[in-house]
Amino acid sequence: MGGAVVDDGPPGVKAPDGGWGWAVLAGGFVITGFSYAFPKAVSVFFKELIREFDVGYSDTAWISSILLAMLYGTGPLCSVLVNRFGCRPVMMVGGLFASLGMILASFATSIIHIYLCTGVITGLGLALNFQQRPLANGLAAAGSPVALCCLSPLGQILQDKYGWRGGFLILGGILLNCCACGALMRPLLPPKKLEDGTAQAVEEEKPKKKLLDFSVFKDRGFLIYTVAASIMVLGLFVPPVFVVSYAKGLGYEDTKSALLLTILGFVDMFARPASGLIAGLKWVRPRTVYLFSFAMLFNGITDLVGSQAKDYTGLVVFCIFFGMSYGMVGALQFEVLMTIVGTEKFSSAIGLVLLMEAFAVLLGPPGAGQSRLLDTTHQYMHVFLLAGCEVTVSAIVIALGNFLCLSGRKEDPEAKMEMAVTTTEMEGLNCVVEEDEEATMGKEMGEDCAQKAGEADDTLPPSPETPPLHPQRPPQHTLHSV
Repeated sequence: MGGAVVDDGPPGVKAPDGGWGWAVLAGGFVITGFSYAFPKAVSVFFKELIREFDVGYSDTAWISSILLAMLYGTGPLCSVLVNRFGCRPVMMVGGLFASLGMILASFATSIIHIYLCTGVITGLGLALNFQQRPLANGLAAAGSPVALCCLSPLGQILQDKYGWRGGFLILGGILLNCCACGALMRPLLPPKKLEDGTAQAVEEEKPKKKLLDFSVFKDRGFLIYTVAASIMVLGLFVPPVFVVSYAKGLGYEDTKSALLLTILGFVDMFARPASGLIAGLKWVRPRTVYLFSFAMLFNGITDLVGSQAKDYTGLVVFCIFFGMSYGMVGALQFEVLMTIVGTEKFSSAIGLVLLMEAFAVLLGPPGAGQSRLLDTTHQYMHVFLLAGCEVTVSAIVIALGNFLCLSGRKEDPEAKMEMAVTTTEMEGLNCVVEEDEEATMGKEMGEDCAQKAGEADDTLPPSPETPPLHPQRPPQHTLHSV
């Protein structure tokens, strides 16, 4: 995803541009890949969980929704922990939580245990790993689709060989790699030649950042973006969560069904950087919002058309086009947000947007109607139709709202120019004009008086004893404050 990399290291310390920086890049690549792809890849176990616990589709869909909600909604908590304890220990503890949740879930006896272990504990662990959001925006463009390509078939293979419990246990062990990746996040240290007192003084001069700047809600563009994004996530994650079950429902084998997510992730891998290049074009960059709206519309139409797929070939074609549109949305969403609010408020804006999206994504697949509809009709066509409608509506909201907002702002400059001079300023200007006129009149009267006085002096004889009217004063020294 697009975004800005924010350096939170000590002032005067240059971030590494090579060497250990590549190790940090590799760690971020793995962590962001797990964070984004794991909530979707876990869907390969849904069929077995339905049989094991005798529950409906909506019950299993809560697993992915809770994972995504924890990932998006715990940003402020993660920021507080990082500011208090530092990035490295928080990410390592996050890796332990992510692994512990999956290991405990392998011993679950009910679907509620899966919610608590996989959804809450693993979700919190992934969120603690994913706390460097500005950095993750750039890395996730590659890490997310690569991890999705690998985790989906791997999960299906583990399920076939060891069952869903064994698969959860092994995935929990794999997530321990997040601890190693977190250990790579070594903080930037000031040069050794600096004394402790000097370094401490520099740290004290660094201004404290606001955790969340709520002033962004005064921006109409931000409000439109937030509403559109909240509607979008209701349907955006539905196809990746259900496409594997869709293929299994058509009678295709499990391994072949899981391959669909690999195809989706592979296309997504190339769609994201390509979309970033297109968005960077000179004539496209000022219109990035409309490109983002087109990507959302493309995604929604893909869902609507893909709902009519009746065989594996149709699902493959759907995954190709969905991967393209999904990659475009992922690459542009934070770029558009930065364009709207600017770089200074971007960190607060992205935290607030993700917090709002967390509530929407928590209700998305299980609560917004898709899973309940699936439990009632047992047809994935209706689920994909509803998801496509939701994403399409979000595209219309952001495009139409942005157009109306911009068209209103085009008339604002003239109005602002007319309103730039307030009543008080007008009174001040009038006073200045009156003072200038009075000064001019006084100057003219003074000249007339001086002229008459000069004529009177010419008629009088000079008096040598008369002291000068304006004796010269000794020079005075004035102190000017610096």
